[in-house]
Amino acid sequence: MANQVLGMWEKFRVMPGGTRAFSVAFTWKAPYFRSIRPRFVHVSPNYASLVLPKRRAVQNHIGTVHAIAVCNGLEAAMGALAEATVPSGKRWLPKGMEVAYLAKSTSDLTCSAETDPDAWTAGPDVPVRVKATREDGTVVVEGTINLWVTDKR
Repeated sequence: MANQVLGMWEKFRVMPGGTRAFSVAFTWKAPYFRSIRPRFVHVSPNYASLVLPKRRAVQNHIGTVHAIAVCNGLEAAMGALAEATVPSGKRWLPKGMEVAYLAKSTSDLTCSAETDPDAWTAGPDVPVRVKATREDGTVVVEGTINLWVTDKR
């Protein structure tokens, strides 16, 4: 699957409307992410990012992007990174997520995920650094999603 996700990104990103088509296809594979309507910006080994649009469906009672919607965006970015990075013959599962809420999410957010290349062979624990950034550059959420990387059966 890893090569499929990265190959699909490389193929679609250069086409008009291709990043949107990739984003839709990604959410069909993982339907829960449809609730946030992610727009992928970058997918590569060890890094992925997407835009989480601020819209009524993901807002809380004070009009900011709900914390769990932000976590959903961070997890989608992590999932794309993991699929594009996991070594052949390995599989990954999320073990846990630790995040800090640093500022109000008052605009569209860029959710990004990043890993160190060596972590994938040093495993089985692979920490993925995640953050969500407002349009003005303010980091609103940051943390780590820990993956468990093992051999495929």
